[in-house]
Amino acid sequence: MPGSVYLIPTFLYEQAVETIPSYVTDAVKKCEVFFVENERTARRYLKQLWREMVIDDYTWFTIHKAETEVQQVFTKLLKEGKHIGIISEAGCPGVADPGQILVNAAHKAGAIVKPLVGPSSVLLALMGSGMNGQHFQFVGYLPIETGARKTVLKELENESGKKNCTQIFIETPYRNNQLIKQIVETCKPQTQLCIAADITAPSETIVTKSITEWKKQLPDIHKRLAIFLLWSER
Repeated sequence: MPGSVYLIPTFLYEQAVETIPSYVTDAVKKCEVFFVENERTARRYLKQLWREMVIDDYTWFTIHKAETEVQQVFTKLLKEGKHIGIISEAGCPGVADPGQILVNAAHKAGAIVKPLVGPSSVLLALMGSGMNGQHFQFVGYLPIETGARKTVLKELENESGKKNCTQIFIETPYRNNQLIKQIVETCKPQTQLCIAADITAPSETIVTKSITEWKKQLPDIHKRLAIFLLWSER
């Protein structure tokens, strides 16, 4: 009988251990092997959850992009009955984070997959935005090149208006301010933009305004972790 796979959430802000439910620690104690995005930070995180954990008693693998050889090792261990934990860097594995390829492999191997409750920046930002939570899509990173990014922003805005769909995207923190500037230069005055930064941290800010309102004073969120949400009302 194959082992089980536990999708272990992590905090978004390193000091916010209280955002992780206690039952996550119970799941960690059942695992024998961990597939993680970053071994150093994953080890430190698990020690915060369970101080008595003897880290070197466990087998560790790095996910990267879940290359063929990683999937093969993962599947082999599952078929041997090993219980495996998957940990990404911030939030929930498989949601705007690595892990989905291994989860797919787990299903093919007939393993039980157990997603665990924890903070997801995408969902928390959507909850706090006041935008449509019934119809939304996460599109990840936008193009870096100015012309291509402008085209994509217009496409997302138009689709949002036609489908009443909230568009959610992210950017590398040191390019946040440039993205905000281009959004307000590109989108329609009445379009709503939510900027959610440092979610769950003491410095958390979640603010939704129209493009017209944002133009009056652009925020400075340089190097802060942020989620952007766009909504064009019908």
